Amino acid sequence: MDAVRAIADTILYEGHLLWPYRASAARHGKRWTIGGVHPKEEAERSGGRWTVSAEFLLEDGPESTVEFTLRFLQTVHRQMMDGDAPVPELKVGPGTYRTRQEAREREITSGRLPVERLLRSPVRVPVAIAAGLDEKPVEGTVQSPVERPVEGTLEGTVEGTARIVRTWDRVTGTVVLSAERAAPGAVRLRAVLVNTGAAADRDEAARSAMLCAHLVADASGGAFVSPADPPARLAGAAAACHSDGLWPVLAGPPGGHGTVLAAPIVLYDWPQVAPQTPDDLFGGAGLDRLLAELAAGDPRGGGRATTGTGRS
Repeated sequence: MDAVRAIADTILYEGHLLWPYRASAARHGKRWTIGGVHPKEEAERSGGRWTVSAEFLLEDGPESTVEFTLRFLQTVHRQMMDGDAPVPELKVGPGTYRTRQEAREREITSGRLPVERLLRSPVRVPVAIAAGLDEKPVEGTVQSPVERPVEGTLEGTVEGTARIVRTWDRVTGTVVLSAERAAPGAVRLRAVLVNTGAAADRDEAARSAMLCAHLVADASGGAFVSPADPPARLAGAAAACHSDGLWPVLAGPPGGHGTVLAAPIVLYDWPQVAPQTPDDLFGGAGLDRLLAELAAGDPRGGGRATTGTGRS
């Protein structure tokens, strides 16, 4: 599962880290990510998605079970506070802290489900993330511009109470899991993710979206079939699988058939994390400087990439 999680984390953070290029960018003032699943009304207004789905085959047996894991990012607003006053940035000691958008990882699992149970009727897994707030003090001397030196402080600074206040909105949805017999010895598994939230405008929709949403399916007592390269006897059943907004591939150690990753980007079977520089990762001349700026503000800005194996 560690290899699959490394790929899944890459999918989570590539778009999130790349936009905005810098805090001062007017055109890219907000985070952008791939694979957003938004509240229905806003998705229909903007041409986005409020539901995604994936279908793939499992060669099963009497004791076969499968576990689904939904993973996504949720938008978090990080507000810098100087005492009770919200500010765009604060210099505290040697560091600079900025108000910005961040993200929090969310992960929801179905638990292990017998395939026979899914063949009888769908299983609904609720997505219910409550709105919340947390805050953390920042230790050190707050550097605030003043008209004259204040006795007992550094020149041009005043003592203050700096805090980081993080807030996030409610996110609600459902994952509907089902199965049907596709061929002797094989079932078609189907997972449908729906955002059931409501939003009055685009900003509210972004806060209640499931960003970079993807599904991981783990099988026991069975073997997943490659959607891209199925055996000849299952080629017709594989071709009859339909996915929308997610592209399932075999994942994990190359040659393994125990895990499927259904991601919002097209991958090959058994994708792997490629150790390469930020230049190579994002393919743009000069982006290394911009990514370094991002990395300074987000500890997850290290180099990540994916490479596929298994089919050409």
